[in-house]
Amino acid sequence: MQKAIFEGLVYDIDDNPLQVAYVGEEAFYILDDQGFLRHIPAVDVDTQIWESLSSQIKGMEDVLSEQAAHMMGQDDIFSIAVIRSQMENTEKQFQTLQTTGIPQEARAYLNMMGFKAVVDFHGDVVQIHQPTVTDGDGEE
Repeated sequence: MQKAIFEGLVYDIDDNPLQVAYVGEEAFYILDDQGFLRHIPAVDVDTQIWESLSSQIKGMEDVLSEQAAHMMGQDDIFSIAVIRSQMENTEKQFQTLQTTGIPQEARAYLNMMGFKAVVDFHGDVVQIHQPTVTDGDGEE
């Protein structure tokens, strides 16, 4: 069964969260368009969000994998290589998430941090709100 990867993190342009419904094996985000419930294929929305997020990683895999390993206390070259490999293989990661979904705890954390994707009634992602990273001085 295909999951809605970003369930609970997708909103309409009026800031209303979209519910998820399944028709057979396919997930849909439900957008209330003045009483008309539009069923937008979750894979279409999720792909747009995933591509946007993945594009921010491209070219920065070395730095990001080293920082991630350091944050996990796994600064050895093997851990860094595994993390880098995962970052470079975003298509496989997306396929895995389509079957497993993002864990509820991770979605709750992303929601708490302010992550949200805004879609219009066509299912086009028009904006992605992401938490920003700041250094110790409060600067981005």
